Amino acid sequence: MPAQSMDEIVSLCKRRGFIFPGSDIYGGLQGTYDYGPLGVELKNNLKAAWWKANVYERDDMEGLDASILTHKLVLRHSGHEATFADPLVDCKNCNSRWRADHIGGECPNCGSTDLTEPRPFNMMFKTVVGPIEDEESYAYLRPETAQGIFVNFKNILDSTSRRLPFGIAQIGKAFRNEITPRNFIFRVREFEQMEIEFFVKPGTDEEWHQRWVEARLAWWREQGLSSDNLVPYRVPTADLSHYSKATVDIQYRFPHGLEELEGVANRTDFDLGSHSKAQSELGISAKVMENEDSTAKLAIQDAESGKWIVPFVIEPSTGVDRGVLAVLSEAFTKEKLDSGEERIVLKLKPHLSPIKVAVIPLARNKPEITEKAKAIKKELQSAGFGRVFYEDTGNIGKAYRRHDEVGTPFCVTVDYETVGKSDKPELTDTVTVRDRDSMKQERLHTGELAQYVQERLK
Repeated sequence: MPAQSMDEIVSLCKRRGFIFPGSDIYGGLQGTYDYGPLGVELKNNLKAAWWKANVYERDDMEGLDASILTHKLVLRHSGHEATFADPLVDCKNCNSRWRADHIGGECPNCGSTDLTEPRPFNMMFKTVVGPIEDEESYAYLRPETAQGIFVNFKNILDSTSRRLPFGIAQIGKAFRNEITPRNFIFRVREFEQMEIEFFVKPGTDEEWHQRWVEARLAWWREQGLSSDNLVPYRVPTADLSHYSKATVDIQYRFPHGLEELEGVANRTDFDLGSHSKAQSELGISAKVMENEDSTAKLAIQDAESGKWIVPFVIEPSTGVDRGVLAVLSEAFTKEKLDSGEERIVLKLKPHLSPIKVAVIPLARNKPEITEKAKAIKKELQSAGFGRVFYEDTGNIGKAYRRHDEVGTPFCVTVDYETVGKSDKPELTDTVTVRDRDSMKQERLHTGELAQYVQERLK
């Protein structure tokens, strides 16, 4: 069954090199984490699966990688300067600070109910651009990737000649000065988003919103999350963000409880409209808008009517880190073996596994075996389906358990039979392939390995 506590996930991640606390040797920096050798592979595999599904496999999507440093006017006119805030309270008894909406009126540190009145705390990280620090030189680290898409809307239109409906996809870092980072990598101050802004004709937005909710649920199931642990939640009108007409949160049953994994929002024309209005007020639109009949810079000409319209936007947005936490939680499995021994295995979908194949020489002090194992490793690596690992630790049982824990789908053992050093010459150039989930083993010719693995990594 999936992980029952966050402690199980945290322990595995640090022990096996998935995720470490940021700045760990100096006591850590709260709300930051570093992805280790296996964590970076898992994270990259999840991002690659998202990009493949949403950019490569669709004919209505373009990609973007916008800058992290963001002009202050972008976030002023998007509404972030005025609204991107959390309610902050101080405990008068122990002087700790908390988000008011997370603590239920009682200090988690000391239990006191003697708290200050909530006050807004802007979560955006401000920085200075250039050598002089004054009011004119500050900018922000972006709190979301979306605005980089909106301010590039016309650039992408002009360079691709897209027509509605179409989307722009982006994966990138965002930064929020969270008051109380919590639950491992679930809520952090530096994180990555996988975000789409999908532009549609007004009046078709509700249909497209539902289609995207269904598409995103299906994609998460393809990453191994069970339907029982995925719960769509329609956000009540009173709780919607300032830009949203409707939002469905795709919630997941994390070890710490049911919380948002991804949001799918109908942002209407709020963002493009706001930036268009700002351009007009600043006297910019007349300089850059090619069509004088258009009243807005960030508009598109309707192919049927010829009129200029500001599209509505459907936004599926998910955190990469939350996605990593979800797939780790779902894959984490404890099993009792017939021997009475317990094994921990990460039953990750093979395409997400950090290591696709481990090649293990049965005897590391036999050059003919180790050289053959290295040759097989090199050949499999060149097949291009991901990382292949040469495991030279000398104990086959421990190697199997280690690769069970990190989610390696296949272990290939090179032994005496492989190199023709046995009384079974017919087994020369064959290896033992062990399946992670079933632990079953079969003998294959080395020439069949690449195709065997390739077919099972889907």
